[in-house]
Amino acid sequence: MSLRERIIHESLKLFSMKGFLSTSINDILETANTSKGGFYNHFTSKEDLFFEVLDEARRIWRERCLSGLDEIESPIGKIEKLLENYRDRYLKDTENLPGGCIFVTFSVELPDQRPHLAKEVNKGFVGLKNMLKRLLDEGKKQGELSNEVNTNFVTEMLFAGMVGASVIYGVDKSTDSLDRSINALINYLKELRE
Repeated sequence: MSLRERIIHESLKLFSMKGFLSTSINDILETANTSKGGFYNHFTSKEDLFFEVLDEARRIWRERCLSGLDEIESPIGKIEKLLENYRDRYLKDTENLPGGCIFVTFSVELPDQRPHLAKEVNKGFVGLKNMLKRLLDEGKKQGELSNEVNTNFVTEMLFAGMVGASVIYGVDKSTDSLDRSINALINYLKELRE
């Protein structure tokens, strides 16, 4: 792992635990085992590093959460797999995200003090909601859901449930609680299919 990659990786972990605003450059230097010169040789500022960490966090999210979705024909089955992956492969990833979902951490701390950074984080939330809505609409079109199902409503329910599960898991670190929360969303989808 190069120094640049190590700084990004260690900052990802720090930001997930402490947030962007509460993590100092010295915290980053210490955990990445580098000097200010080593840091500034790769990044012009902490904010410059933020964007690199955000890109890495998005890559990890896609790698963990979207794994295996292409192998599933059913649009609703894809959402169920996404939820399972979100729980088992993303939120439980304590190596990269020891503090929990970094996007939730950013969304809580950044809007008031760094709204331009919060706007970047929100793009991912918008993208997730669009994906859920598209899959729900495809499922409805294919007859997996009845015509009475309001896909806008279900999209909001699923998104809020995912974020809520992440927040609760970040607070109590209980895998039982996380499993119950995500299983409730999966069961909700299964009930809509019947």
